Amino acid sequence: MYKPLFNKRRILVFRQFGNKGWSLFSCLGREVVCSVLSVSTLTYASADSVSTEPVTADSVSTKTARELMLDEVSVTGSRAPLTKSQAARMVTVLERSDIQQAPVQSLNDLLKLAIGIDVRQRSPIGAQTDISIRGGTQEQIIILLNGINICDPQTAHNTMDLPCDLADIQRIEVLEGPAARIYGTSSLVGAVNIVTGYRDTRYEVRDTRNEQRFDVHTEGGSYGYFHSGFKYSRTSYLAPRTSIKSTNTLSASYTRSDGYSRCKAGTLNSDYSGAKAFYQGHYNSDGLSLNWHFGLTDKGWGSSTAYASPKWRADDQYEHTTKLTAALQGSFQQGAVSLHPSVYWNQHQDRYEGYRGRADLMPYNYNRTDVCGLQLNSYFDWSLGRTAFGAEMRNENLVSTNLGEPLTRPHSIHGTDRDYILGLNRTNLSAYAEHNVLLSHLTVSAGFVVVKNTWADMNPTVYPGIDISLHPNNHWKFHASYNTSLRMPSFTEMYYKVQGYAADPHLKPEEMRAVEMGATFHSSLFTLHSTIWHHQGHNMIDWIMDTRQGDNAVWQSMNHTRLNSIGLETTATLNIQRSTLNISYSYIDQKKDLEPGLVSQYALEYLRHKLVATARIPLASHLTLDLNLRWQDRAGQYTDFDGSICDYEPFWLADARLSWQQPTYEFYLKANNLLNTSYRDYGLVPQPGRWLIGGISVTL
Repeated sequence: MYKPLFNKRRILVFRQFGNKGWSLFSCLGREVVCSVLSVSTLTYASADSVSTEPVTADSVSTKTARELMLDEVSVTGSRAPLTKSQAARMVTVLERSDIQQAPVQSLNDLLKLAIGIDVRQRSPIGAQTDISIRGGTQEQIIILLNGINICDPQTAHNTMDLPCDLADIQRIEVLEGPAARIYGTSSLVGAVNIVTGYRDTRYEVRDTRNEQRFDVHTEGGSYGYFHSGFKYSRTSYLAPRTSIKSTNTLSASYTRSDGYSRCKAGTLNSDYSGAKAFYQGHYNSDGLSLNWHFGLTDKGWGSSTAYASPKWRADDQYEHTTKLTAALQGSFQQGAVSLHPSVYWNQHQDRYEGYRGRADLMPYNYNRTDVCGLQLNSYFDWSLGRTAFGAEMRNENLVSTNLGEPLTRPHSIHGTDRDYILGLNRTNLSAYAEHNVLLSHLTVSAGFVVVKNTWADMNPTVYPGIDISLHPNNHWKFHASYNTSLRMPSFTEMYYKVQGYAADPHLKPEEMRAVEMGATFHSSLFTLHSTIWHHQGHNMIDWIMDTRQGDNAVWQSMNHTRLNSIGLETTATLNIQRSTLNISYSYIDQKKDLEPGLVSQYALEYLRHKLVATARIPLASHLTLDLNLRWQDRAGQYTDFDGSICDYEPFWLADARLSWQQPTYEFYLKANNLLNTSYRDYGLVPQPGRWLIGGISVTL
């Protein structure tokens, strides 16, 4: 681990703070001895960007008399890993304890608690959700699984088809703002990294070389909802009480629901059924570390009116998707250079039924994308700081029945008598360099990425960025940044043409320039973080409808000339003994003039106001109540089936979770939309009312 001499300070001892990456000692820039864990619901971590390796540690029992010495936590995700006290950018972190205690049904629901994220569901239980950051669209962010890009170039609507369950996730990290020099294309306005992996048990008392654990959970509730899953892990150690040698984890789950709505014909049109399986491994030897994962998700759901329009009033659509993902990551030292290569493959298959079960009315749309990637991250230390460099090649291939250019040779569609007759292939090449100047109270991180895409015939283009962080003492930290980024249009934006939609295959890449500045105050009881930012977008892509055309109006993909956004985010966290209160607020204002009668589907439908309040209240020694309250006011409009233009109405949502916890089991009750609010967050799709769930989890 890179640690300059000026960071070597005397050891501090705390009894009431844990060894989580965002805990108090991470902000002090010192080594710390800790013995009791305390968590907060949602915290801003002082990280340069999103880390790609889990940095977790289980709580230490108060009965354990020993004291543990920990180094500063190292974060990766800028191109060069830095300790959290050194790094320049800010990351929102949801830890394992937050995930376990949150009154949510899916990862998508959990992300709603992050103040900078906009989560728009077309269907609950994670069936299909659009995730965006700081007023952007779902296409403009990058989703990573353990640092691997899992975005689908066909459409971002299905990017959240994750093979891992909530029980697999160690933490979630959200980086807001352009991140091209860190992740290349796709990260136009931010990134979300989902970290799974082995349990870091380095600080537990162990008397054996092997450890096994089996977890099982099941829950059920309203609307015929049922979910059940298991997780098995086996860990081997080099010797008792020493570091991990290898670990293997296998998990699987099944979820179903009858749905909460019916179509005009009286049948259910928002039902869901799906299964997941996920395997992950880790091996550690002298000078070599390997991580790998393989995942599968298969699901089908009633799409209700998700893609309906005033011209096409279908209210019983259906979609089925299957996703495979695999990755191998390594880490080793070659002389003075640390090398971190990785190779990955993602495949996504999609069957869309415009009229459920009625291929005679509208032929089903079939799509299959295969994405292969190879990347190398590396860095070295020298007298002037830490320098990183590397490159990535990502190939995206599509075969389809309705997207792309005609294929020279059709490909048969498995299980049907039809063929893929259209397709597209493109390769994105990127190379980067970054340097970090590390002083006792100042960090400067600057770099650039060079990008070329084969499909657009674009010339190599440079996108620079710089981050500056000043931490004058143990309580205050100030940061500022300027970053640029780009995004290639998705295949759907370029070629989607069905009833009510007309795409443009000649779309230009989106480009973004952004500035940001903020400050953080941290003490043992109170944390306050505020950030103000400004985004300036060029050639922004959106679907636009000209309602003046009446029945002939269709959604057309197009490039905006400019889109200017300004925003403010503030988060305050109060910790009093075992209780935690967190309040966050976000405000966004976008400027883009549209002619009268033009309606935007995504780019100008953003959360102007978002307020999130969360509280964790211990009612007894083993009984805990978690409350979430959310208010949001969305800008923009939608057109109903009658052709009337409707404004989005602001609404309040309340969720609660009551849990009884013991060392080896837990009982819990959850209530989503406790106030039974009637609301719409995406156009023509009504959202479910009150949803009650009860469940149990057991560890063997």
